[in-house]
Amino acid sequence: MQRSSGLLHLRNGGTSVILDARHAPLPVIVFWGADQGALAEAELAALGTAALPQRVSGGLDQPAPLTLIPQESSGWLGTPGLAGHRNGRHFSTKLVTEAIDVDEASARAVVIAADAAAGLAATITLEVTPSGLLRQRITLENRAAEPYTLVALTTTFPVPGDVDELLDTTGRHLRERSPQRHAFTIGTHVRESRRGRPGSDASLVLAAGRAGFGFERGLVHAVHVAWSGNHRLVAERTPTAESFLSAGELLGSGEIVLGEGEAYTTPWTIGSWGDGLNELSRRFHDDLRARPQHPRRPRPVTLNTWEAVYFDHDLDTLVALAERAAAVGVERFVLDDGWFRGRRDDTAGLGDWYVDEGVWPAGLGPLIEKVRGLGMEFGLWVEPEMVNLDSELAREHPDWILRGRDELPVPARQQYVLDLANEGAWQYLLERLDSLLDEHDIAYLKWDHNRDLLEAGAADSGRARVHDNVEALYRLLAALKRRHPDLEIESCASGGARVDLGILEHTDRIWTSDTLDPVERLQIQRYTSLIVPPEIMGAHLTSPTVHSTGRQVSLDLSAGVAMLGHLGIEWDLTALDDAGLAAVARWVELHKRHRALIHTGVLVHGDTPDATTDVRGVVARDGASALFTFTQVATSVTYPPGRFTLPGLDDDRRYTVRIAAGSVADGPGQSPLPWAEQPITLTGRQLGTVGMHAPVLFPAQLVLLELTTTD
Repeated sequence: MQRSSGLLHLRNGGTSVILDARHAPLPVIVFWGADQGALAEAELAALGTAALPQRVSGGLDQPAPLTLIPQESSGWLGTPGLAGHRNGRHFSTKLVTEAIDVDEASARAVVIAADAAAGLAATITLEVTPSGLLRQRITLENRAAEPYTLVALTTTFPVPGDVDELLDTTGRHLRERSPQRHAFTIGTHVRESRRGRPGSDASLVLAAGRAGFGFERGLVHAVHVAWSGNHRLVAERTPTAESFLSAGELLGSGEIVLGEGEAYTTPWTIGSWGDGLNELSRRFHDDLRARPQHPRRPRPVTLNTWEAVYFDHDLDTLVALAERAAAVGVERFVLDDGWFRGRRDDTAGLGDWYVDEGVWPAGLGPLIEKVRGLGMEFGLWVEPEMVNLDSELAREHPDWILRGRDELPVPARQQYVLDLANEGAWQYLLERLDSLLDEHDIAYLKWDHNRDLLEAGAADSGRARVHDNVEALYRLLAALKRRHPDLEIESCASGGARVDLGILEHTDRIWTSDTLDPVERLQIQRYTSLIVPPEIMGAHLTSPTVHSTGRQVSLDLSAGVAMLGHLGIEWDLTALDDAGLAAVARWVELHKRHRALIHTGVLVHGDTPDATTDVRGVVARDGASALFTFTQVATSVTYPPGRFTLPGLDDDRRYTVRIAAGSVADGPGQSPLPWAEQPITLTGRQLGTVGMHAPVLFPAQLVLLELTTTD
């Protein structure tokens, strides 16, 4: 029920959100951040009053508040939270609070608002999760007979006034989630995705913090849109000293037109905060791990066949690869692209989801039986949302292809996109995938999506269709999971072009990037982990010559970087001799030994003073053990390198540090590293503040550190 005072305090997971509904048409978030403890009514009232601005010369007679949905009718001159119209009319809304339902035990509030003149009603839901995330979404209903065209509807997250630096990510295929920083000045900083999926260049989060904030320290707030289509992130600072982040779906022209009684609900937008990005990301990880559908069993070590054989599918070759995979400890064998009708390269076949009889005269059964007989699960690559023109599906149903006009959009990877919102296309895909899963013992689907969307409209109407296709995708994934409850699905999209918490509601893993270059992967995995915990972040070791970059890498580096994720292998193991196989097997065994720690512990990244080094690790929840990697990415100007510290440890525990894998460089005139020769024992406080002298490593070398306690 609504508090009579109009003051609300939502507390959970170390986070406080204080709202004031007394002075504006809609509630104002007075504070979002560290838990303020139990507050008396008078304290809440004082905090609300303290946040009220003065009227100033040249300004409005009533200063405009930053409400949950900023509106021009309240005097708001910044980016509005709601934009829409009825054929040009009712462009300005005045949603006013009618009721607030509060469940303080679950830290949840639902604000009911309406604009009777405009014929609109809004339901705004806010909740603070047990991990301390702030989640928001809005449902807008049209209560009038005339259709209402929705242009934009976004949620708002105020940030402290003293934050002065923004962090977002950009990227491209093979280099996703590259960080970039900007000064947070007066004005608007906008990051939009218009690719029909988040895209390789999408910003995973938009963060605002105090200048110089890093992973270990520095106040920072960030927002994420849990949506697998077009979206918009905004950081805005106004001349009236309001600073906020906003987030929501980016709607296409005429994409959402609400008839009488119809409603639109935004995706969940999710805010996190912390003293450093490690704390901020831990809230996301804890929240994901608390979901009932989150993977609980040990994550199977996976081998994917793509870089081993590409399209060259041959039963004998694949059986030999499976035997080698089983010998090194692989637990899941995934057959990649090339198994279905007409698929000898990437120009044909997409859409014809039948086993190719010419390549597989006896079907997939013999390979699956061999894989299962070796004690491994079997997985299969699919790309259901796509179609090649050279396919029976495209020839029979050209009307199922998304387009904005009569002619088709510009192709990408020789393929086009199916309209999943077309009921015929949706039912076809459900039938084909369901049949494959019924007919074969398939435990895992690698679900790919290898192009951005252009002119994504319905063939029959030409109306924008990205929103409907994302909703249809979610329904398709959910239907398959209902029919096959033990099925796991990986979200892959040209590598890491669809990484978001919307797709992770329906999938069990993301493919982080198509590049397996461990040097590139260090940064990609660091920033992907802002929201994705290790156990659902696909990370594979690869061949000594990396296919995507041509870089020569050691097994220690490749496996060590993949170690702190969901481990896999992308390599033709049939080319290895016995010694090479044994070396791979040792890394697989090492991962399995530490798998429970890696996939349940707290992931931390170090802020190293030398940009040529990288420190990251996982600390057990109880602080009793930890695993860290130290990587020399490039040569340093100092030689030997200086000290490094290990973040996230229990200050008062004593840890013994050992090098568990990798080797310290042995050069002319170089003495052994003292603490590597004789393991040392220090407290977590000492390791986190005083640190140890870094080992001398050649560029692109890594050592794995194992930390244990006896107390």
